[in-house]
Amino acid sequence: MITGIKPNVNEERRYSVPETYTLLGINRKTLMKYTERQQIIPVVHSANNRLYYTGKEILRFWNAVS
Repeated sequence: MITGIKPNVNEERRYSVPETYTLLGINRKTLMKYTERQQIIPVVHSANNRLYYTGKEILRFWNAVS
């Protein structure tokens, strides 16, 4: 279940996977499930191939599911 409290994020900042699932009040597996379903869209950092989520995307997703 996603947190009922709107995440306090900077829309321009990128957030790591652990930061994102913590902000949304869910666990890592749940975030990956939403990512696989393309309900929340990450960006890939080209230097290290890690997933990040923009603050704008986190808020878009939160608004869509809450």
